Amino acid sequence: IDAQFGSLDALQTKMSAATVAVQGSGWGWLGYDKESGALKIATCANQDPLEATTGLVPLFGIDVWEHAYYLDYKNVRPDYVKAIWQIANWKDVAARLSAAKA
Repeated sequence: IDAQFGSLDALQTKMSAATVAVQGSGWGWLGYDKESGALKIATCANQDPLEATTGLVPLFGIDVWEHAYYLDYKNVRPDYVKAIWQIANWKDVAARLSAAKA
């Protein structure tokens, strides 16, 4: 993360901005590009799959379909995206990255 984004905070800022900007429903993703060996941020509209549409292996996703956050956050998507970082399972992300590199 540090090599690609400079810091975890920088990753969170960039991924949050991209995810909040998704028009309508969709996903914000941290993915692994097998060709370059790089971590990348991507978004997908609706239920479009990350790997099939971008070639990136999904490591961490933020669901921004309204059903994911409306009961707790109403229509304030930025607050939901900010809060998601408090429960991110980085051990799981690391395991997915290791599997993608294998």
